[in-house]
Amino acid sequence: MTPRIWGPLTALGLALAALAFGLDQTVKWWLLQVVAAPGGPDVIALTPFFDIRMAWNQGVSYGLLTTNSQALLITISLLICALLWLWLARSHRPLTSAALGLIIGGALSNALDRALRGAVADFFYFHWDGLKFALLNFIFNPADVAIVTGVALLLYESLKEREA
Repeated sequence: MTPRIWGPLTALGLALAALAFGLDQTVKWWLLQVVAAPGGPDVIALTPFFDIRMAWNQGVSYGLLTTNSQALLITISLLICALLWLWLARSHRPLTSAALGLIIGGALSNALDRALRGAVADFFYFHWDGLKFALLNFIFNPADVAIVTGVALLLYESLKEREA
């Protein structure tokens, strides 16, 4: 049996993947020109708990599993995206297709960062009163928002399905 690579809602997922990818790369490009540029500000403080600051993430979420082998993380990301694409091609639910598209777009954008820059550019920095643990002190980018949103939508849909 040949895997199906296009389904009734694949275009929806593809559109959201392109949107997540394009938005992330555009914002990163702009911030790399402003924040990471020579002579640019190290930190742009927007609120007492939210700054724009440049960080390079060589690991996965929140810097976990940091590695010098970006090729390994790129390969894993591409394999996961291929599997998610096959799931997307079989999806008949708009919410599932949207969620998968967001995850694919975010993952591909972060993989492109790894391929071009050797690490993922992160810059949205939430912190609280100098505390140094993940829930109150983390840095991320729009691709991460797309991935987390996609996963949250899949979880929501699975919980909603159980209630029915």
